Amino acid sequence: MRIIRGKYGHRRFKAPASFHARPTTDFAKENLFNVLDNLVEWESMDALDLFSGTGSIAFEMLSRGCRSVTAVETNYKHISFIEKVAKTLNINELNLIRGDVLRYLSSVRNVSFGLIFADPPYDFPAMPDLPNLILNSSLLREGGFFILEHSKNKDFSTLPYFSQRRVYGAVNFSIFVKAKVKKDA
Repeated sequence: MRIIRGKYGHRRFKAPASFHARPTTDFAKENLFNVLDNLVEWESMDALDLFSGTGSIAFEMLSRGCRSVTAVETNYKHISFIEKVAKTLNINELNLIRGDVLRYLSSVRNVSFGLIFADPPYDFPAMPDLPNLILNSSLLREGGFFILEHSKNKDFSTLPYFSQRRVYGAVNFSIFVKAKVKKDA
């Protein structure tokens, strides 16, 4: 795992060979963050990283100055790796939650994020429901961004709040922007 830019940029961490995660490629991650750098102000951003895996996306956000990141991961080996990297980098802005993402989404209250990133397994049964589950909740702030990594076989372009699809090799990102509610004058 490589952190591309920011205060932890160019740092590499070797994930154990026994990992069952499919990390976002460096090429895709670098291009996605080039897009995000033009959309978000990291210093005022609170983010949620679902299906965190190696923590690569969470660490990239923190490296670029994200105020806080909550990472949700179910696999104990992955959690241990993320904890080890966070300790090595002396990161205190990471809230690591070991648990099932769907349970987390259904139980979390009184918290919202400006950016939510989800990288579920491509064969995740609830993949088609994930955008609506997040976008119809109070988890994503008005004006916030939801990014879903998925295979080329999925198309989310007809869903509400869909903004754009970015393709980098075999990696596809659907980007949603939760529009601000217009108030009556």
